[in-house]
Amino acid sequence: MQDWIINVMQQYGYIGVFSLIVIENIFPPIPSEIILAFGGFMTTQTEMNVLGVLSVATLGSLVGAILLYWLGTILNFERIEKLTIKYGRFLGLKIKDVEKAMNFYKKYENKAVFLGRMVPVVRSLISIPAGMAKMNLKAFVLLTVLGSLIWNSILVVSGTLLGQSWQTILYYFDIYSSVAYIIIASSLVIIAAFYTKTRISSKHK
Repeated sequence: MQDWIINVMQQYGYIGVFSLIVIENIFPPIPSEIILAFGGFMTTQTEMNVLGVLSVATLGSLVGAILLYWLGTILNFERIEKLTIKYGRFLGLKIKDVEKAMNFYKKYENKAVFLGRMVPVVRSLISIPAGMAKMNLKAFVLLTVLGSLIWNSILVVSGTLLGQSWQTILYYFDIYSSVAYIIIASSLVIIAAFYTKTRISSKHK
């Protein structure tokens, strides 16, 4: 997949970056780290510049996020769960990925849209529960742009600074992803345990 991503970006430049980021937001298995870090590297080898890459990448993030937000406004969780079970394997999605995004939004509510843009997998899916909750669209757009801009800036600038060694950033983001997954999983276990304990306590009153 990495070779395909690189070929698309080399052939189409800014349009390639924009298109890949839109797709990455809808299909989480496509790694934004490769797109953005290589985009940063391309600014050292082509006429592309950091501001241009950041602009099209952030626009792509917003377009992809709005599509999923819209999906959330017309589907309930049960329907999304059924679709994920039926078609998720074709998109590289698992039901637990959707549940993580749902629980992340329940925990942080609107702040989850901003924070979620910097959490692997969740960053793509967080728009769905935001749409289901009918979050104010202007607030959704603002928080999505801000969160995406931070994530995109870190990766694009890193790719620019590392130059030929841009792939080094992928190693560190793998570590970051693993830590993020552990934190999310731990949080969900704690929330579930607290919820269960609360229900048991209320039944005994």
